[in-house]
Amino acid sequence: MAALFGARVRRLRTVAGLTQAELGARVHVVSTRITQIERASGAKPTLELARALDSVLGADNLLVELWPYVYREAFPDWSRAFMAYSERAVSIGEYAAHVVPGLLQTEAYARAVLSLDVLLTGQAQLEDRVTARLNRQERLTSSDRPALWVVLDEAVLRRPVGGRSVMRDQLARLLDAAAEPHITVQVLPFDQGEHESMGGSLTVLALPDGSEVAYTEGSDYGQLVEEPTNVSRHKLIYDRLRAAALPSRMSLDMIRSVMKDNYRGVHVPSRSERRRLAQEQLQQSGRRQLRGGDGRSSRHRPRP
Repeated sequence: MAALFGARVRRLRTVAGLTQAELGARVHVVSTRITQIERASGAKPTLELARALDSVLGADNLLVELWPYVYREAFPDWSRAFMAYSERAVSIGEYAAHVVPGLLQTEAYARAVLSLDVLLTGQAQLEDRVTARLNRQERLTSSDRPALWVVLDEAVLRRPVGGRSVMRDQLARLLDAAAEPHITVQVLPFDQGEHESMGGSLTVLALPDGSEVAYTEGSDYGQLVEEPTNVSRHKLIYDRLRAAALPSRMSLDMIRSVMKDNYRGVHVPSRSERRRLAQEQLQQSGRRQLRGGDGRSSRHRPRP
């Protein structure tokens, strides 16, 4: 919708015979702000600005009517609100449908993913974005680090983003991250079938005041969800994905198998086996999150 809004502004401006600088002067913003709006490459326009553009361009309320749809969209690199929430979150739950979440990406993997943006203006902008993404990862090693629980679709492991070498290093990074006590990694295998978040990725953030927000993302859209009822619905979807995924130890074994290019011969347990193993892990860990795959939890509590 932001792209549609920008396209309409550009078309109306062209018909009116105005340059970006001239339009900016008439609505009292700098010309670069008009460029951002037309390219959908910056902060979303305010309602006041949408009204001003509508009036100056004679859009007959078209831009004002589009504005609510633009407002509800949030793009991952440009959503200041979502990044602000992420920086304060005490726990982060992510389901990744297509790529490894940014918090766990290696530099080479991040560069490969970010380079796909068709709106990139050049190498300098790409490097700025890579640096910004890596800087956000510092939160995971800070004193107020959040608990991070990541569910990866099997497609994330199978797609060699950046090539085989880059992907192998990325999978190794996932294994290293999962060894940390505050990070849990699970894999949702293909054989689990359809689910409620097949269209894209999902993030649920728990904030210090006890409130929660959710963020959904597809290949060309993003949406920040703040209304409590809708957040609860997304949280339920995430909990179902987490329950359907392989237990932690099996998930890490799958990642290792993909690294060795021999996953086809690995046994994928049935759903009943997964439930049993998950229950055993919960019994072992008590109140702690599911752990496993690092060799430190080899003993099983006797079953009643």
